[in-house]
Amino acid sequence: MPFIQHAAELGIDVGNATNAWEWEPEKIEQVLPYLTWVRFTVAAGRPESYAKIMYKGPEHTEVFDRAIRHIKYAVDLKKRKGLKVTLGIQMVLMPQFKDEIIPFAQLGVDLGVDYAVIKHCSDDEQHTLGIDYSKYEELYDLLTQPEAMSNEQTKVIVKWSKIRDGDKPPYKRFYGPAFLLQISGSGLVAPSGMFFNARHSKLHIGNYTEERFIDIWKSDRYWRAMDYLASPAFDAQTMMGTLPIQHYVSVALDRHAKGIERLQPATGPKPLHANFL
Repeated sequence: MPFIQHAAELGIDVGNATNAWEWEPEKIEQVLPYLTWVRFTVAAGRPESYAKIMYKGPEHTEVFDRAIRHIKYAVDLKKRKGLKVTLGIQMVLMPQFKDEIIPFAQLGVDLGVDYAVIKHCSDDEQHTLGIDYSKYEELYDLLTQPEAMSNEQTKVIVKWSKIRDGDKPPYKRFYGPAFLLQISGSGLVAPSGMFFNARHSKLHIGNYTEERFIDIWKSDRYWRAMDYLASPAFDAQTMMGTLPIQHYVSVALDRHAKGIERLQPATGPKPLHANFL
């Protein structure tokens, strides 16, 4: 809590991604005033499907009820205190759960969150989830429907870019992590969430609960990881999962490095949440 408050006082946009299971009202009251955004993972719009995807089985619908209760509390608190925090829910869509698309969008509208986003699902490099990325194309017509459900309070967003990008990046060198590191819930700092698993331990840079982030960032471990990912020894097309959060940073840097499209100074309004933890 002191960290979040201190970061907010420094003008840093502080965000949090959570399933909301442990976001009890007391915790929400403590942290929400200092956050810039919160993204709740809600894998489906109906209790049975939610429990099947995110928990132990479709009979465990109480986890859905708990999460939705906490999200609703956060939405109500934001309104009651006039907080500027952006609240949203996300559905990481696997093609076989297409019947959850409309219920999810309706849930977002009913909750009154600022946005409800539907995005592709990233499989790992071993294809553990067995996602057939060609199946997304079959959903294009269906995915236009939730966008039309948007209203003045809630915007329903389909992340068309990644949904249409398939399962292979156009780059082999992975330049993005130097501009967008990720920290797991345990405090583990890694170049990308793709590498949180213990089998990628050689890319684990440090742990935020054990040392200061600035020391991790300045460490030899950091540079070993970054240099390796940007070297011919690493192939992003075969050695990591599908289209990570650093994907578009890597696309832009790869095109710049190849002379295809040089990076230029940004113009226009500054996007929301450009500076965040």
